[in-house]
Amino acid sequence: MSSRKNSALQKSVALPLASALVCLIVYASLYPFADWRDQGISPLTYLTAPRPQYLVGFDVAVNVAGYAPLGFLLTLAFIRNGRTAWALTSALSAAVLVAAALSLCMETLQSYLPSRIPSNVDLALNTFGALLGAITASALEKLGVVGGWSRFRARWFAPDARGALALLLLWPVALLFPAPVPMGLGQMFERLETALADALADTPFIDWLPLRDIELQPLVPGIELVCVALGALIPCLLGYGVIRTTRQRALFSLVMLAVGVGASALSAVLSYGPEHAWAWLDAPVRAGLGLAAVVALLLLPLPRRAAAAFALLALAAHLSLLNQAPASAYFAQTLQTWEQGRFVRFHGVMQWLGWLWPYAALLYLLARLSESTEAPDQ
Repeated sequence: MSSRKNSALQKSVALPLASALVCLIVYASLYPFADWRDQGISPLTYLTAPRPQYLVGFDVAVNVAGYAPLGFLLTLAFIRNGRTAWALTSALSAAVLVAAALSLCMETLQSYLPSRIPSNVDLALNTFGALLGAITASALEKLGVVGGWSRFRARWFAPDARGALALLLLWPVALLFPAPVPMGLGQMFERLETALADALADTPFIDWLPLRDIELQPLVPGIELVCVALGALIPCLLGYGVIRTTRQRALFSLVMLAVGVGASALSAVLSYGPEHAWAWLDAPVRAGLGLAAVVALLLLPLPRRAAAAFALLALAAHLSLLNQAPASAYFAQTLQTWEQGRFVRFHGVMQWLGWLWPYAALLYLLARLSESTEAPDQ
C-alpha cells in the first residue's frame, strides 16, 4: 500500500523512458527513411507470407531484445502511474498490446520502404520480447523490487525528479555512440551544416545559409581537457538538482563518473576492438576526469536550483566548445564502420541519443529553472 502511495506522490520515470524508447524504435525500424513507394500490393500481405526457410540468430535476438525493454517499461508505467495505476494482469496485457500494435505499424510501414523487408516473424518476435519484458516487470512488482525502488527514490530524490532520472539513465547509453571527444555528446553542427547545404544545393535558398569563412580547427589539448571535464560534470550537476543530501550527492557523483568511464570503454571496444578499450584514456582525458571529480566535490553544497543553473551553464559551454572543432579523419572512419557495418540499426539509435541528449537536458533545465517555486527538500 505504501508503494502505491509513493507512486502517487512521485511520477514514474518509466513513462518518459518508454516514450524515448518508442521514438528510437520508430527510427530504427524505418531507417533510412528514403525512397518511399507503393509496391502495388496490400501492405499487410506479409502477415500471411510463409515463414522464412532459415532464421539468423542475430536478427532473432535483436527483435526480441529491442521490444523487451518496452514491454518492461510500459508495464511499470501502467502499474505505478499514480491514480491511473492498473492491476498487474491489466497492466501486463495493455503493455503487450501497445508493443504489438507498434510493431504491427512498423512492419506495415516497411512495406513502403524498398530497403526494408516486413516480416510476420519479426512481428511475432517483437511481441514475444514485449511479453518477456512485461512478465519480468510483473514478477519484480510481486517480489517487491519495484516497491523497494520507490522507497529508495523517496529517500534519495525529490518528488519532481522524473525528468532528471530519465536523462541520467539514458546518458551512459548515449555515450556508446563513438564520440570525437570522450564524454563529448552533441557535436552535430558540422554534420547539420553539411546536410543543410546538400539539401539546399541548386536552390535559391542556398544563399540564405550562413557558411563559415574558415575551416574548423582541431581542439588543442587544453580545450579537450575542459570538454572532457564539462561532459563528465554535467550529469553530476543534473543529479545534484534532484538529490536530497550532500552525502548522497558525493556517492552519486562517484558512481556517475565510473559509469561514464565504463560506457566510454565499452564504446571503444565496439568501435575499435577489445584491445583498444582504454586507448581513449590519454593524458588530457585523465586530467579532465580528475578536474570533473574535483569540481563535483566542490559543488556538493549547492542548493538544488543553483545546481540546475550550473548544469545549464556547463551544457552551454560544453556544446559551444565541442561544436567549434571538426571530427577527425580517424573518427569519421569509425562512423563509416558503424553506419555500414553489422550494427547499422544500433547506430541509428545511438547516433540520435549521442546527438540529442545534451539538447534534451538543455530543454529540461530551462523548464526547471523557469518554474517560479520549487518544493523544499524533505
